[in-house]
Formats: sequence, structure tokens, C-alpha cells
Amino acid sequence: METRVAIIGIILENRDSAQKLNHLLHEYSDCIIGRMGLPYPKKSINIISIAIDTINTLSGKIGKLEGITSKVVYSKA
Repeated sequence: METRVAIIGIILENRDSAQKLNHLLHEYSDCIIGRMGLPYPKKSINIISIAIDTINTLSGKIGKLEGITSKVVYSKA
């Protein structure tokens, strides 16, 4: 199966969803190239970026989590 590289930008606004998000990321860990998380206490949010070999189901599942906003940017190659 051919894949493209993508970056998922995630803003975690509800800390109660963090465990569900981490469970999903662990479930798809074989597709994750790298991950960076930044707490932003001034706004009470966390900012996470994930580089992946594209799996559309992961980005869809992340988008359905309550208190989380996410966007995906795909490579052209």
C-alpha cells in the first residue's frame, strides 16, 4: 500500500481527552515518524504536531475526539 507523508496539527483543549488521544497514537505508532508536544499554560491548551506515513483513519478518529481540534497537511508526493 502506497502512502504519503502528512503532518497532523492538534490542539488539545480538554485534558480529559488526552488519554483517548494517547491511546489512538499508541494504536497507530507504527505509522508515526515523529511527535512534538508543547504545553501552553497561558491559554490552558496543549499543541501537538505529528508527522506520519498517511493513514486517513487516524486523522478521522482524532477529529472525532471531544475537546480536540485537528488539521492535516498532506505531501504532494
